[in-house]
Amino acid sequence: MVVLQLQQPNYGISPRPSLQRRRRQGALRTVCLQTQALPSRTQRIMESIPVNGEVGGAGGAYSYNALKRLDQLWSSICSAQTVYQEPRKVVSSIPGLFKHSALDDKAVETFDVLICGGTLGIFIATALSSKGLQVGIVERNILKGREQEWNISRKEILELVEAGILVEDDIEQVTVAKFNPNRCGFEGKGEIWVEDILNLGVSPAKLIEIVKRRFKSLGGVIFEGYSVSNICVYEDAAVLQLAEGNILSTRLLIDAMGNFSPVVKQVRGGRKPDGVCLVVGSCARGFTNNSTSDVIYGSSSVKKVGESEVQYFWEAFPAGSGPMDRTTYMFTYVDPQPKCPKLEDLLEDYWDLMPEYQGVSFEDLQILRVVFGIFPTYRDSPLPAAFDRFGDASGIQSPVSFGGFGSLTRHLERLSTGIYEAISGNFLDSYSLSLLNPYMPNLSASWLFQRAMSAKQLSNVSPDFISELLYVNFRSMQRLGDPVLRPFLQDVIQFGPLVKTLGLVMLSKPQILPSIFRQVGVPVLLDWSGHFVMLGYYTFLSTFIDPAIRPLINAFPAKMKYKWKRYLEAWKYGAGLDYKQ
Repeated sequence: MVVLQLQQPNYGISPRPSLQRRRRQGALRTVCLQTQALPSRTQRIMESIPVNGEVGGAGGAYSYNALKRLDQLWSSICSAQTVYQEPRKVVSSIPGLFKHSALDDKAVETFDVLICGGTLGIFIATALSSKGLQVGIVERNILKGREQEWNISRKEILELVEAGILVEDDIEQVTVAKFNPNRCGFEGKGEIWVEDILNLGVSPAKLIEIVKRRFKSLGGVIFEGYSVSNICVYEDAAVLQLAEGNILSTRLLIDAMGNFSPVVKQVRGGRKPDGVCLVVGSCARGFTNNSTSDVIYGSSSVKKVGESEVQYFWEAFPAGSGPMDRTTYMFTYVDPQPKCPKLEDLLEDYWDLMPEYQGVSFEDLQILRVVFGIFPTYRDSPLPAAFDRFGDASGIQSPVSFGGFGSLTRHLERLSTGIYEAISGNFLDSYSLSLLNPYMPNLSASWLFQRAMSAKQLSNVSPDFISELLYVNFRSMQRLGDPVLRPFLQDVIQFGPLVKTLGLVMLSKPQILPSIFRQVGVPVLLDWSGHFVMLGYYTFLSTFIDPAIRPLINAFPAKMKYKWKRYLEAWKYGAGLDYKQ
């Protein structure tokens, strides 16, 4: 804001100056333009909302200060050339045995498995505890779920029942909203309606509280309010030293600290991510039409934000806090470059665009909380285990989703069984642990979709190309039926449905192909072609070779049996054949 101030100078002279002097004083009056930085609309909105109970994990912080901190981190990532932050060395490999080290004389608590990061780590911890392992969790905050719901399909949350983490009655207790039908829409082009896709709103606060009680009842231990100082990996144990002075020893350590884990930073050498999903949104009260959800809704064309171009997508669903409460997310995929918009920039757009998207007036809404997040992705994910006795839980995240809960539920039974077998057989070398987080071509193939959905700077394609491409693909999948459409909507890429969809797109809209090459680039397409071939290969292996090998596995020696079970899982999950309709 520019403030105009008229200032009357006081020269300390008589109160009745001459006319000439009064004129001179008038001439000496100064007009001062002071530029005062008014708070942004985002700041005004966020600072007017009481912030209670911020928690760890993505989307767990709601305050304006938390937004500014995350924007500072995002700016440092964008401004970096290749390394955005020199990583601190957290993990060290130490020759010899822990029992012969100087630390062995100190008070040490011992576990079969220690998990760093509890928001999602509590689920794998409880699954392992239910198998009889002694498990501990280290969480720097109080371990509790955020207020904002996770939306998920019923079949995915049933995976928690199959893994022994919940009973079916718990599902009703933690489900705070149900909504159908669910829309996939593209502004100005058309929409597709489906049923029972991401149609449940689950309360993380209630869910984690139930799982936390179960974990403790199974003998699990939680170190709340403790931070990791350093980790030493010996030949016989991994030793975790906490900033508060505690020393914990474990046979296996699992990193579940999320997207910005210091361990992942160390392993990757602080390398900046290859792509990022930026998410902003809110939960607001005042929506009278509030019974359906949007799985995805694409804006009609690329939009200029500052010096960058972005393609906006939306997600919306009823919230469990009240019949007129609704959550809306706006997200975009970007390359981390110096001119990328900040989260606050996106929120300023969000306040303008969201009411039109939802058909409401902003003045009629009460903003209950504001949500935001940064989700980095890497082309070479998942990384193989870099250390013995150490596993990374970050590799199962799809490049096109911005929530890890659905990915975790799909892989939970596989991971918990594999970890239990690794502990039981003492197969804790880095190679054996890498088999638990293997290359999966369906995840790697998802990279093409993220690149296609990212607005390319100085692109020579039409501004509405991304929207047109997605609509053509979704319309083709709808024509091919539920076996093609439904897995894709839940981040599962399968070879047969992918071939059918690509074929139908090329037949129905061949003129779009040159724009695809210009949008994603030949190098990305060549890289994707390799993953596409491997997706077909894994499908063949899981469909035809798995049935021939599986009956023979029990006769194998213990370590060979462990390896072959992991190979068969990699084929099945890597081809998306774990998906159940």
